[in-house]
Amino acid sequence: MLSVVLGGLRVRWASFLGAFLALALGVGLLTATGLGLAAALDPPAHAPERFASSPVVVLGQDRLTVEVRRGPGTALVSRPLDRPQPVDTAVLRELRARWTLTERPADPSDTAAAHPDAVGLDAPAARVRALVGDRAQVLTGDERRRADPGHERDGQELTGLNALLGTAGGVAAFVSVFVVASVFAFSVALRRREFGLLRTAGATPGQVRRLLLAEAAVLGVTASAAGCGLGALAAPPMARALVARELAPGWFAAVSGGTAGWPYQLAFWTGLGVALAGAAAAAHRAGRTGPTAALREADVDRDVLPPGRALLGAGLLAAGLGMLVWTYATEPEALLKRKTYTTLPMLLTGGAALLAPLLARPAARLLPVPRGGAVGLLVRANGAAAVRRTAAVAAPVLVTVALAGTLSGASESVARAKETEARDRTSAAYVAERREVTLPGRTPAGTVVAASGPTSLFVRDGAEAVVKYRARAVADPAAFAELARLPVVAGDLRDLDDRSIVVNEEFERRWVGEEVEVWRADGSGPVRLRVAAVLARGTGDNGPYVTRAQAPGSRLDRLESNRPLAADAGPAAAPPAANRAARLGLRLLLALALLYTVIGLAGTLLMATSVRGGELASLRLAGATRAQALRAVTGEALLAVAIGTVLGLAVTAVVLGALGAGLAALSAPVALAVPWAWTGAAAAVCAVVAVAAPALPAWRLSR
Repeated sequence: MLSVVLGGLRVRWASFLGAFLALALGVGLLTATGLGLAAALDPPAHAPERFASSPVVVLGQDRLTVEVRRGPGTALVSRPLDRPQPVDTAVLRELRARWTLTERPADPSDTAAAHPDAVGLDAPAARVRALVGDRAQVLTGDERRRADPGHERDGQELTGLNALLGTAGGVAAFVSVFVVASVFAFSVALRRREFGLLRTAGATPGQVRRLLLAEAAVLGVTASAAGCGLGALAAPPMARALVARELAPGWFAAVSGGTAGWPYQLAFWTGLGVALAGAAAAAHRAGRTGPTAALREADVDRDVLPPGRALLGAGLLAAGLGMLVWTYATEPEALLKRKTYTTLPMLLTGGAALLAPLLARPAARLLPVPRGGAVGLLVRANGAAAVRRTAAVAAPVLVTVALAGTLSGASESVARAKETEARDRTSAAYVAERREVTLPGRTPAGTVVAASGPTSLFVRDGAEAVVKYRARAVADPAAFAELARLPVVAGDLRDLDDRSIVVNEEFERRWVGEEVEVWRADGSGPVRLRVAAVLARGTGDNGPYVTRAQAPGSRLDRLESNRPLAADAGPAAAPPAANRAARLGLRLLLALALLYTVIGLAGTLLMATSVRGGELASLRLAGATRAQALRAVTGEALLAVAIGTVLGLAVTAVVLGALGAGLAALSAPVALAVPWAWTGAAAAVCAVVAVAAPALPAWRLSR
């Protein structure tokens, strides 16, 4: 059996080249992203910066710990504070009485050194812990990095990096499954005469199935091994590129060699599993091939959609549509999250790709074909008759266009809604936004100035959880109420004062006059604040709002005014449409999907054209010129690309329609961004490949 398998792979190597490249690329990306995730989950050791010369660091409490209900009992939950609390004055006094302390402000511009959040000292750690107790934290070794000013930022970057790498790996696995499965399915369709001859010679259905699975196993092992080596080589430069683009901390480096073995294991066995899963359905179909298939010459495909594939495709479509409807009905704000608009479209895309053979024939008959006499008629007829070939080309195009449309369209639509909401949130004619702004001492008569800064609030969500909210602290509630144009659904912004809060509809307690128990950004509290007004949820940036009395340590970073104040204050503007990390991640995912599609298209079209020698010869004998035969072949490929593009745009329309409905349900601006540039670029690249890939073999075979 092995000799037969190896001999078949050697003879038909060109047919499996696309699947090999796609699988090796997918495993390589999984390996590289796995190594990056391993480094992010277990960061490499690097020396602390702020207290590098101090073996012991005493750090103020940097987490809020609250008791909540857990079943019949209670439990403690912790949430990170915006910044560590100052070290207790009594602790500092006792430490200074025994040892020499090193004090370095986390922010060099901060001159309030009388209440430092951390101090360093050279003393036995056990004695320091005995003295400090639970009034502060005692850090040694690598833990001293928690006192570095960039520690929280590094954690946020690592969290974003985990999301980026995890999504890239998921898309790699998703697209490679379709490419490999499509290659094997189309290969079986082209080899039905071969399998019929094997059955005529006495081969059993089980032997035919084992033959195909053995081919897939050999392909999977070799491609996965090559991909692991490729990923090991790509991981270090990938890490350097992430650092250079400020998507990872400066000390970040992907692990290499045998430092972390699980990424290699995961990538290798995933690649092998993808190959076997992609060949399983094709092997089952090949085993059902009867001896009479050796006599078949017709190119009209029948039974192109097996019941199992139809059931799976319909199930994925139903699951995707059902989850979209359920999410819209129960939690519309989830539609705006990257996790949702990245994963749910994959269900719809997968279902549509599986049902492509069912949709290809009517689409080929309905789509307009340029007038070209007999060539145009032949293109339409062949596209509708050779459904397997049409669907094999249309499916990867569908996946790419759908991913380009849903990912970029949803991301830009959410960003555009946030921009519009930010513009509509104020009536100020001039806005200044910097790291820190200062209130003007005197302003001309009639000038209204509203200043605010970022802070955090910790709020109980029922009795079982504590939620951290990003809030805004306003300096002058009256000026804020005069300039703000927030979507108030209850109450009045003018009632905001030092003992009240403006919440949004996401809060459990959201009735005007109710009291909300909150902890401040530094962990102090709890305090009870009265609800002065309630805002619509919007895109997630509507509140809460408090005064600066409830935001200790908050710095003003935004000035709004009805008149110009300074040279660096300009007309009110919204923030950028999307941050650099999100845009770079999106481009990476779309480039990856497009690369897979190019490989799949080229391999499928080369394989399909290589067996059409008899058909092209018949065309020449019927009077067709060589150029006409070439136009017929490339025209069929372009028709299949058009079918895949239309189906991909249909998936995009469904996803963006659900997103628009979710924005409307949240009372947020519905500003959908139709990604014509992304989908057009994807379709154009696919069209170029569809013309180039079959042109050379068709020109050679039509001699």
